[in-house]
Amino acid sequence: MNRLIVILIGLAIFLGLSGAAFGGTIFLPAYPDRILVVDEGTSKIVDTIHSDIGIPTGVARSYDRKKIYVTSNDNDGVEVIDIASHKVLEHFILNQGTHKFRINGVAPDPRDKVLYTVMREVVKQVDRYQIAKPKYAVIDLAQQKIVRTADMSPEDQDANNSWYGRSPFHVSPDGKYIYQFRDKVVILDTSDFHVVDRIDLEKPDFPDLADVSMGAGLDTLDENGAVVSLFNATDPIVHRRQFGIARFDLNSRNFQFAEIGPSPQGMMGLQVAPDRKTGYSVVINGEQGNRRCEFWAFDLARNQRTAAAEFPCRPRFSFGISSDGKHLYLYGAGFEIEVWDAATLKLERKIDLQDDVTMGGIIVIP
Repeated sequence: MNRLIVILIGLAIFLGLSGAAFGGTIFLPAYPDRILVVDEGTSKIVDTIHSDIGIPTGVARSYDRKKIYVTSNDNDGVEVIDIASHKVLEHFILNQGTHKFRINGVAPDPRDKVLYTVMREVVKQVDRYQIAKPKYAVIDLAQQKIVRTADMSPEDQDANNSWYGRSPFHVSPDGKYIYQFRDKVVILDTSDFHVVDRIDLEKPDFPDLADVSMGAGLDTLDENGAVVSLFNATDPIVHRRQFGIARFDLNSRNFQFAEIGPSPQGMMGLQVAPDRKTGYSVVINGEQGNRRCEFWAFDLARNQRTAAAEFPCRPRFSFGISSDGKHLYLYGAGFEIEVWDAATLKLERKIDLQDDVTMGGIIVIP
């Protein structure tokens, strides 16, 4: 009996420690001026980081994975947060007097010295606002200002108008090139933003589905500089649209595409589990009252869809994955995070954030 009690106590301690060790940390931008820090294991808000740059509408991790870059589009500012301590390391505003610089998301270079973005300059005149065309821009973190801009070709301007709160770029590991994934892969030289190459591959399009947001990152970039994402392809004969899983190496520019099936109306990118074996997407068909939303699960080794489950559509939402890959998150434009079991694709619980969050994305730290 004593031995049984010891075993049971030991098991209880083990389970308790396992529960305590489970889960990572969620960083989520919220109105009007804060970043919420949520513990995945307890589903509790453990910290609130005040933002001095206004409404946080974009978040991105640094290349060294130790910091978070926060951007705002009301004051057009940049803030740097240390992940370990939750402390604001620095912050600055780009706007100057009558000149405003509307920036969207940012992409850091490998040295975390500069941020690449797309910006529009807005100048307040006596009788009007003069709004310039979108330009590529470089923000220097040490000088805390935009140090370089470059015009973009007319064919690229329309595609760079709608990156609200998100970065349209991936930077190559050597820092020499910028990759933009949209209706095609556009490769830019970081020295002057001239187009090095255009690869005519079609990224999943996102029609106007009541302002459905696609989250902070549409693609998963691994530590070796390879992007795993969902792509659409159209054959040149009958123009049949098919979707599949694609892998694009930022170093070699090698592209591999595995076709899976007919393209749905909209897909919210690909969220990849930490083991790189499983991926998930949200599929949306129909519009307004006839919209139908589903989770789709994929076996990335076999390039196959393995499961699907319908869930109630929300007018606006974003999509993310937990640090261990065992849960899926639906969040945004509301006061809660829906936590779905990734194995069963069933709703498990809801996290009450006690605050209205922006659509600026989510950062999940193991």
